[in-house]
Amino acid sequence: MQAGRIFWVIALCGALIPVASAQSSSAPPGVRSFFVRHCFSCHSNKAKTAGLNLESPITDHAVWEDVLRKIRSGEMPPAPMPRPRPADLAAVSKWIASVPLRPGTQPQKVDPGRVTARRLNRAEYDNTIRDLLAVDYRPARNFPADDSGYGFDNIADVLSLSPVLMEKYFAAAEEISRTVLPGNVPPKPTVERYKREQATAARPGILDIRHRFPADAEYELRVVLGGVRPPRSPEIRMAFLLDGRELQTFGVDPGRGKPRSFSTRLVVRAGERNLRAAFLSDDYNPDEHSLAAKDRHLTIDYIEVRGPYNVRATLTGSQQKLFVCGHAAEHHRPDCVRDNLSDLARRAFRRPVSREEAATLVRFVKLAEEQGDTLEDGLRLALQAILVSPHFLFRIERDPPGGAAHPITDFELASRLSYFLWSSMPDEELFRLAEAGVLKNREVLAIQTRRMLRDPRSKALAENFGGQWLQTRNLESHRPDPGKFPNFDGELRDAMSRETELFFESIVREDRSILDFLAADYTYLNDRLAKHYGIAGIEGNHFRRVDVSGASRGGILTQASVLTVSSYPNRTSPVLRGKWLLENILNAPPPPPPPDVPNLDEKAVGVSGTLRQQLEQHRANPACAVCHAKMDALGFALENFDAVGAWRTHDGSYQIEANGILPGGKVFNGPRELKKILVEDPDPFVQGFVEKMLTYAIGRGLARSDRPAVQAICRKITEQQYRFSSLVLEIVNSPPFRMRRGEGERQRLRGKSG
Repeated sequence: MQAGRIFWVIALCGALIPVASAQSSSAPPGVRSFFVRHCFSCHSNKAKTAGLNLESPITDHAVWEDVLRKIRSGEMPPAPMPRPRPADLAAVSKWIASVPLRPGTQPQKVDPGRVTARRLNRAEYDNTIRDLLAVDYRPARNFPADDSGYGFDNIADVLSLSPVLMEKYFAAAEEISRTVLPGNVPPKPTVERYKREQATAARPGILDIRHRFPADAEYELRVVLGGVRPPRSPEIRMAFLLDGRELQTFGVDPGRGKPRSFSTRLVVRAGERNLRAAFLSDDYNPDEHSLAAKDRHLTIDYIEVRGPYNVRATLTGSQQKLFVCGHAAEHHRPDCVRDNLSDLARRAFRRPVSREEAATLVRFVKLAEEQGDTLEDGLRLALQAILVSPHFLFRIERDPPGGAAHPITDFELASRLSYFLWSSMPDEELFRLAEAGVLKNREVLAIQTRRMLRDPRSKALAENFGGQWLQTRNLESHRPDPGKFPNFDGELRDAMSRETELFFESIVREDRSILDFLAADYTYLNDRLAKHYGIAGIEGNHFRRVDVSGASRGGILTQASVLTVSSYPNRTSPVLRGKWLLENILNAPPPPPPPDVPNLDEKAVGVSGTLRQQLEQHRANPACAVCHAKMDALGFALENFDAVGAWRTHDGSYQIEANGILPGGKVFNGPRELKKILVEDPDPFVQGFVEKMLTYAIGRGLARSDRPAVQAICRKITEQQYRFSSLVLEIVNSPPFRMRRGEGERQRLRGKSG
């Protein structure tokens, strides 16, 4: 323990040597006296504790960053040294943050880092297929899960290609090609039935399913009802909705009798669609648990989809994407086939294709025709070849001759931008600007970035970046104890996830301050989630914006999705929640726990004392106290929320105590006061958020050479009131995003370091 304290004293005081020597004149007197009182007693020319001469200048930016982080967290100076006054700590922190490069430090050559060839992850694959071929189809659901690195699953170094995954790619390519080009024989009509256990969401009056419609055609949608209602009950209105759009409403006979069915027939475009059957009015009360009460109400038992009938002969959206030169018999000439395949490959490979590449694809068509197959058979084979090509499956960036650090090409920049903001391929406007060679122009890039943030596809930032940053993706596999939390079900889980996604999307869409992630006074609720939160006046299953100013909610820290994934299935955990806050909000992840740490006595929680009291006993062990003192304090602020995010005042028979004190001496009581502390000193959150989003944007972990870029981004967005768009614009204009280190440069740097 003493060695650990000495290390951080060295880090703190060693970085400040320029104050006492070459840089002493640049520091205010109060700052100089701070170092004299709190550092030089151990690390002067005479003491040289741990072999460090603190009077020699230190010019390493990394040391200064560590100093600032430790001072702001309150871990420096370490106990039992006297605590500095808050005003002195603030003055020293402000000065360190403003310190420029020290004298004697030579300006370093920009090292933008290097990203290896990056495979499309599952979300990117599905989105790219959607935008490439205009088909709403998600084959990646059957792929193995992607590995994660640095908190994200789009990191190039961990996205390997296994034999199993390659087999999945071949199978998906064949199925996609037959979906896009089904041939002259239309698919036969089928009947698919979806029961409640197969639904994506199910309540007595709502049933949601996901169905793949194989062709543009007519389909019959049929819903079957169960349950009964007493005579003379008011009429119930019911509706079919497709992808959220109301298709048809009709009245349901409320009388007694056998299960009834209602159907409609309509034209649906090919693709995977969300289909919902829902009562628009009913007096079903889910709190009435008696069988007699439930028998008085109708329920939706299952949905059937029948078809396709009268398949449309016109080109589908997918075929229009493929047949840019035409599809009629007179357009089957070789030059038209080549143009069709060249354009498809250009978009699939996200760059211009060579004549040789186009000729290779045309040979697939010729081979099929030589064997007596149709043109569509040959095109289907060529499409499969494109979809299993490394140029489609990987984002490949090429080095120019010389191997030095260099700006990436306009086409590579278009892909970096689109996969960052959309998790998908560039659109035609980006391709056009890249081909003209003007995308790298800062003004053009800013216009395109703002356009893309306004595009609905930017919701991928909430789903893929937000879901992994906040770890709410884990909600899908989280299973709270049904004995302790009987009201938790799939519908509530979906509502929790949807709240966080809509909230994140609002920050992006409205270009709000990123500090609103902590302190926003609004959220998005439907009736089910509002009831879970104890908020009255919200009716209906649709989500709407709700003002929560003055309430216990507001910001991501109090959203049920975050609170649930940072709990155990059967109880809350101040440790898990404190660790989550340190890693994702304060940019100060704790070290791994030491070995042989005794486990918490689960049976005693809420019986012989509160969880807080149990943890106080747990961290009486000196080996545990170092990390737990800070983690537990942060977690206690959220103890009024149970393991599924509902508000509570007691833990078992004991009243909740949500007060705490942070290592820096700041006192809080409950989530509102903790959020206030975090917003008053936003720098740790801002730097952590910048680092995480930059990691996600460039697809690799950050290195020491990226620190100047991170600091520059933090400074600039602070000047622009932390607007979300300013953060994205600074990232896409940063050297790590716009440039790439060459292979030769990497070898040169290795040789120099050796």
